[in-house]
Amino acid sequence: MTHQPPTSGERVARYLERTGAPPGVQLHELPGDASTRRYVRVTAPSGHSQMLLVHPEPIDADSLPFLNVARLLDRMGVRVPRVIRCEADLGIVELQDLGDLTLQQCLVTTPAHERADRYLEAVEIIATIQHRGRELSSEEYVPFGLAFDVDKLMSELDFFVDHFLIAARGASPSPDQRSELRHALLPLASMLAAEPRVLCHRDYHSRNLMVHDDHLYVIDFQDARLGPDTYDLVSLLRDSYVDNPSVLIEQMIDEYLRLTRRGDYADFRRRFDLMSVQRHLKALGTFGYQSTEAGTSRYEDDIPRTLRYLTSVFDRHAQFDRLRALLSSYVSELA
Repeated sequence: MTHQPPTSGERVARYLERTGAPPGVQLHELPGDASTRRYVRVTAPSGHSQMLLVHPEPIDADSLPFLNVARLLDRMGVRVPRVIRCEADLGIVELQDLGDLTLQQCLVTTPAHERADRYLEAVEIIATIQHRGRELSSEEYVPFGLAFDVDKLMSELDFFVDHFLIAARGASPSPDQRSELRHALLPLASMLAAEPRVLCHRDYHSRNLMVHDDHLYVIDFQDARLGPDTYDLVSLLRDSYVDNPSVLIEQMIDEYLRLTRRGDYADFRRRFDLMSVQRHLKALGTFGYQSTEAGTSRYEDDIPRTLRYLTSVFDRHAQFDRLRALLSSYVSELA
């Protein structure tokens, strides 16, 4: 007789029993992100709450990227949720509960001058991660053994073709057309992979920054790796989930250059746009996957904004004319 592994709900119940949770605790599962992990808030009768990060299988606490990167960011002085306990056999990590207020939600009611302050804090965190990342680089930490090389960048662009162009938009490129598209995308990946590398959060946007005790806390950092210095800044300022005015984007690019003491604004701005193209094509792939494979419409409203960002870059840079022509045959918004 085959024994079925315990469900995530059964494992949460075992966790609560094992850790001596008081009677009457309430469980609330948060809306899922684009991963297989679940987040469950556990609230005691006293009102005190903690967050359970529930993986789909047992974990190795020594090698789990989330815990490894959490230690690294904490060492840098970057605010992350405090790790309270880990039960590896159950695949559960207990974390500090930061509440529900993301930067995205906070911006809805934030006056313009305070919006800039929030973004400045977020840019300062990027500068800290890059600076301290150079100082703390070590084989001890997982991200320093990973990088956005050509293969990784191209795999994300292939993901876009498979899950957005073909699955979500119904494109049916012939083998020759697909080869031509890949040939047009390869220079983009090659140029980005050749840039000097810094430590990147890898998904640094308004839904992964929590506002807690009037400070920004960073979450969802387990995929951190080395990559271009523009990667996290593009994710933040050209966020697929937020409409940021161009004046704010330019102001925050200036602040980043000031904080990092980088010169040559024109070159950085060009590289920022280059990164934008890859980052937004990758995001569209994720949105397409979530719609067609995961069956959620949660990201559909974010697609037009992401396409607008792409169009604005294509309008400024003739080097993308061939890529734009190929893509617009499948995505009319890019024409």
